[in-house]
Amino acid sequence: MKKTLVDLFEGSVKEYPNNTFLLEKTRDKFEPTTYAQVKEQVYALGAGLVALGVKKGDHMALLSEGRNAWIIGELAMFYAGATNVPLSIKLEEANDLKFRLLHADVKYIMVSGNQSKKIRGILEKLPLVERVIVFDEQTAYGEKELFIGEVKEMGQAYLQTHPLEEFLAIGRSLQNDDHATITYTSGTTADPKGVILTHRNYTANVEQSLSCMDIDATWRTLIILPLDHCFAHVVGFYIFMYKGASVATVQVGRTGMETLKNIPVNIKEVKPYLILSVPALAKNFKKNIEQAIQARGKTTVRLFRLALQTGYCYYGEGSDDKGRGGRFLLRPLVALFDKLLFSKVRMNFGGELRFFVGGGALLDKDLQKFYYAIGIPMYQGYGLSEATPVISTNGPRRHFFGSSGVLVQPLDLKICDMEGSELPEGGKGEIVVRGENVMAGYWKNPASTTETLRDGWLYTGDMGYMKGGLLFVLGRFKSLLISSDGEKYSPEGIEEALMEHSSAISQLLLYNNQSPYTVALLVPNKEALKKLLAQKALELTSEKGKEEGIRIIQEQIDRFRKGGDMAALFPERWLPTTFAILPEPWTEQNGMVNSTMKVVRGKVEKTYAGRITHLFTPEGKHPLNAENLKSL
Repeated sequence: MKKTLVDLFEGSVKEYPNNTFLLEKTRDKFEPTTYAQVKEQVYALGAGLVALGVKKGDHMALLSEGRNAWIIGELAMFYAGATNVPLSIKLEEANDLKFRLLHADVKYIMVSGNQSKKIRGILEKLPLVERVIVFDEQTAYGEKELFIGEVKEMGQAYLQTHPLEEFLAIGRSLQNDDHATITYTSGTTADPKGVILTHRNYTANVEQSLSCMDIDATWRTLIILPLDHCFAHVVGFYIFMYKGASVATVQVGRTGMETLKNIPVNIKEVKPYLILSVPALAKNFKKNIEQAIQARGKTTVRLFRLALQTGYCYYGEGSDDKGRGGRFLLRPLVALFDKLLFSKVRMNFGGELRFFVGGGALLDKDLQKFYYAIGIPMYQGYGLSEATPVISTNGPRRHFFGSSGVLVQPLDLKICDMEGSELPEGGKGEIVVRGENVMAGYWKNPASTTETLRDGWLYTGDMGYMKGGLLFVLGRFKSLLISSDGEKYSPEGIEEALMEHSSAISQLLLYNNQSPYTVALLVPNKEALKKLLAQKALELTSEKGKEEGIRIIQEQIDRFRKGGDMAALFPERWLPTTFAILPEPWTEQNGMVNSTMKVVRGKVEKTYAGRITHLFTPEGKHPLNAENLKSL
């Protein structure tokens, strides 16, 4: 049966014409736009694109902050028969942005005013680009640029001189296998690849995702993740669009920092039922909650901690474990703490938030327990762009901390060993999936397509296992620690725990490639170190202070060893024997972190190859070495 994103939108407009679809704040409050009103704007812009010369199958790019024009822009592209190449606003124009625009054969670009200077800076190096449509009015327009309002006017004129059916026939002619987007992976292990997602990939993943959670036309969400993310695309607005629900976007500031500051304010204004999150945001929210509690004094802090511990005990490991055994006796106390404390905390999230859905990377188990205890569960999900992206998720019906939840339906999944043979339940290996959400391939990259797609199965490159109907994701297959005797172990859980429980460590990556022992590359938290050294009347700038700083980092790592308060959490052999202190943080600017805030392992390992080699020398094995003292 044919079901494209155009079909999905048309169906929702027909069923929910007067429901609010989009909510946007450009001045002092959020203004609603109904499904019927969005349709009018999409038709005008889509017809304008046709009048401009956009042909079926053309590639267009979209570079903008999340806003109404983003969603309307993408839908309009589909009505003109085009394919969208959504781009992250964090991309640097000189290489990453130029690479994607050239590689994807982009002919037309939609861009926000804030981002337009990036396109202007590289336009002469983009010979295929015919026109650049700017979302915000400019005092002067550059070469090939025109204002979106002008394109809509062209569309209205086109619709007056052409039958509506003639225009609609373009979008209706799209089939399930036609390309909807080319989404570039962030690339944690190699160059970015263009993931080709079809219209049916999207509509299938919308249906699959709704097999794990129920939403209806009354729901609202505020999308705080970039709209170019596959996760935000499907769970952020296409699921909500399908159900006739409402989608708000964060008020765009003059700078990225200003936009970030608008998030907590906008959450209170929109009062969302559901928010999508990634670990970096989850940690930020938690830190803000804890700071607000500390500001209320010692009594409140003690009460808050007691309330959390009570919640942790009562809820156990999730839905299958909640209130088990004698723990049901804690229920009245949990309800009391909820009324006294947690209900007030939830008001910072608008007071109507049912839950978060977390994706993008593995979410620390302690974080999940924290949010569950305060009454706004953060359900861990799992997916990747190549699967459009949702493969599994925890949700209100079933959740278990540390797992990535139940599989979306319908979907086939198997766990395979290194040779590609299927393992029995509980066996740890590569996660391999098959379903209508699996991508069509990589754009202009047949070698990677052949390697990743085999007989309709998607080889994810992630390691995991199935147990009791739940998927447990262990990390990237390619980032496995491999000891000298060939044993393999995923580093992500250890890295998360070391960073979470070591105040002196800001970023950390473990390394063991058939080496005698495991080592770590780490970025220190200098502010935390300065405070700890001040207690010992030492300064980080002095030789003695640097030596003591290295000892503090070592002591914090040693908490995970035998005799430490976190001993037995991980096998000793995978804990770092020594570490290299690095001189600068890993950022998107230096290419060490991608747009979803995941560390680009290959880049870090390549950049610091010399430091890694040094760690396996007699001098480097001792943390108090000259290289570490120099870096600190």
